[in-house]
Amino acid sequence: MHNLLRYLPILDWGRRYDRAALSNDLIAAVIVTIMLIPQSLAYALLAGLPPEAGIYASIVPIILYAIFGTSRALAVGPVAVVSLLTASAVGQVAEQGTAGYAVAALTLAFLSGGFLVLLGVFRLGFLANFLSHPVIAGFITASGILIATSQLKHILGVSAHGHTLPEMLGSILAHLDQTSGITVLIGALATAFLFWVRKNLKPALRRMGVPPLLADVLTKAGPVVAVVATTMAVWAFGLDARGVKIVGEVPQSLPPLTLPGLSSDLIGALLVPAILISIIGFVESISVAQTLAAKKRQRVDPDQELIGLGAANLGAAFTGGFPVTGGFSRSVVNFDAGAETPAAGAFTAVGLAVAALFLTPLVYFLPKATLAATIIVAVLSLVDFSILKKTWGYSRADFTAVAATIVLTLMAGVEAGVASGVAISILLHLYKTSRPHVAELGLVPGTQHFRNILRHKVQTDPTLVTLRVDESLYFVNARFLEDLIQSRVTEGCEIRNVVLMFSAVNEVDFSALESLEAINHRLRDMGVGLHLSEVKGPVMDRLKQSHFLDELNGQVFLSQYDAWQRLTAPDRITWAAE
Repeated sequence: MHNLLRYLPILDWGRRYDRAALSNDLIAAVIVTIMLIPQSLAYALLAGLPPEAGIYASIVPIILYAIFGTSRALAVGPVAVVSLLTASAVGQVAEQGTAGYAVAALTLAFLSGGFLVLLGVFRLGFLANFLSHPVIAGFITASGILIATSQLKHILGVSAHGHTLPEMLGSILAHLDQTSGITVLIGALATAFLFWVRKNLKPALRRMGVPPLLADVLTKAGPVVAVVATTMAVWAFGLDARGVKIVGEVPQSLPPLTLPGLSSDLIGALLVPAILISIIGFVESISVAQTLAAKKRQRVDPDQELIGLGAANLGAAFTGGFPVTGGFSRSVVNFDAGAETPAAGAFTAVGLAVAALFLTPLVYFLPKATLAATIIVAVLSLVDFSILKKTWGYSRADFTAVAATIVLTLMAGVEAGVASGVAISILLHLYKTSRPHVAELGLVPGTQHFRNILRHKVQTDPTLVTLRVDESLYFVNARFLEDLIQSRVTEGCEIRNVVLMFSAVNEVDFSALESLEAINHRLRDMGVGLHLSEVKGPVMDRLKQSHFLDELNGQVFLSQYDAWQRLTAPDRITWAAE
């Protein structure tokens, strides 16, 4: 039963579902549905797919996440960054507008879903930790710029292409002579209106005495107002005949049953992009889910989240969609609207299904410029250059990682940006841990505490060196410790004992064990004792499985103070000045 509850969280919260939760979930679902209809159409456009694909990707995936996911507020569906990644990946294997393009998008969702489920089943969610927060921030900022730039062609009414910033700008400039003045007017007015709604409408409504919930609903309905107004204008004045590009006919139906392509060539071409999309989507989703859960002291299981998101993507693959994940903006809206359980997502799916059945004919004259404006306003909130200033002041290594990720994403494309982000994150970790902080310690007078001799006025013994290693020891930094001790214990010095304080060491791998053995033999030949202190239980258990402790030419002390008392003499104690 425990395993069933783990894989089907709905059995847990579903048992406690009551009328109050139903009421709150329905209200949240109405608000999110209003927000999601234009967003779904817009993100399908961004992914290079027909608009209905955005609605399809927001129905079955949401229901599957409600069954398998653990977040009470996460709203799953198409998001800007993943849609851009989809367009980039699929555009390399098929031409936009063809049946092969749609099949490739389904395959991408299938591969992404399968990869996420496998990670969840084998509890490998920790792999997402290899993407550092600065690198993620840099990637999302660059992606926001790319997404906004990619939509300028719809605002201008021109034909343009490209996956990098230079390609996009060059293509737009080359086609400026095709600019449609009416399209520019529609796009500019829609963009300005949406920016005004986002910044000013809710405060204005509150000053007018509108209740908070109604003010929030009206604010979230801003994109719907823009959609209705511009659609009516195009229909009333026949602007589509004057060069304004419109959405056109959208099928009036529920999501169809579809099958992803399973050819080896297609899978081979999309496997790496699917893995990158999975990692980015999961990192974005889990960060949002955990942030919202913390506000209500709820728990989110990262491994089960992988399964929930994987199931959602598999659902998208078989119902005409494309890769999805948890969206930041709609999840915050869902949370603020009072969503109590994942059932709010299921009710949202019902609302979208109703829209797919009865409202799609109404968007025939919807100008693509309006959808582009919706995307631009949504993604510019993702652009945050302050991360550059913050990392520059705190860590130059992190600044380099952020700057490199931004530049590579803009100049080489999103896939190169993601791949470089992963590589930079791993290299940054290896660099930081390859040269761990090792402090030489002395005794704080009148206490049993030991502190860095370079920072505190402490007592030392010229015949004793105590080194605290502030990092686990493994193959990357093992040689560093060897060299450090070798340089500290030189010929002709007074040192007779070296104590390695292991209070911060959580792991010693085999390479590090061999380095410790080499240090032990070298010090023995020099007539210097090697001792350990404050070794953690798991580390000691591992050391006992080797011959190292049998060959150690010193002792293992329970505490550093025990080592101090045993290895020093009162007449040798001196002071290390700050």
